Order: sequence, then C-alpha cells, then structure tokens
Amino acid sequence: MAPISKVIYKPDSQSTEEFTCIVNAQEFKKWKEGGEPSARFRDPTIPLANVVDSFEVFVSSQGAQGVLGKPSNQQLDTVFQTHKDVDVVSIILKEGREQATDGVTSTTFTGTNASRGNNDTRGGRQ
Repeated sequence: MAPISKVIYKPDSQSTEEFTCIVNAQEFKKWKEGGEPSARFRDPTIPLANVVDSFEVFVSSQGAQGVLGKPSNQQLDTVFQTHKDVDVVSIILKEGREQATDGVTSTTFTGTNASRGNNDTRGGRQ
C-alpha cells in the first residue's frame, strides 16, 4: 500500500474553511518537484490521476479539527471560480500544503469501535 497524505488548501489566513484532497505521497512529491525549473510546479509526465487518490474534494468549516464534508458547487465556485473537479484539485495541489496522515495507514488502525470489546464471535465466554 502506497503511503498517503492529504493536501490542505486554506483560501486565506482569516478563513476557517479548509479544502482537502487525498494524495499518494510519493507521486505527489515527484509531481510537485518535477518539471523544468521555470515551470515552478507540476511534472507534466506524471498524470494527475496517479497523484490523487480520487478527484474528491473535502471541506472542513472548523479547520483541521473539523469534520470533513463534501463542499457544494457554490462553495467551490466562490473559492476557486470553478466547480470542475480537475481544476479544483489542481489548484489545491499547487497552492496547498501537504500533511502526513500516519494514523490512516498504520497497521494498528482497525476501524472498529474499541468500546465493543474484543469482537470475539466464536461464542461462549472468555
């Protein structure tokens, strides 16, 4: 499994909204650093589809601690002047900051509710 990261874009320093994309960390690094020196970002030989996990954009209206949701087309139009997913994702990747997501890729992350006990379904008492 390739390591994943998220790229976070904050429209301005006063905004509490943060837009997020999930990326393949290795491909994102190559994409961001690649290309000609005059081309500031983007290696044109790496397809954007290899960089992002999906073309979904998430938004949190409470900053990094908020719940992620799907932004409306109106929100995207207001911030990015478009709601076309490829364009919005490109802007987020170019102007956002990468943040590692170790907890999601950890082998100890099981996604089950720890309060439900040991999840032993064999029957009988332990």
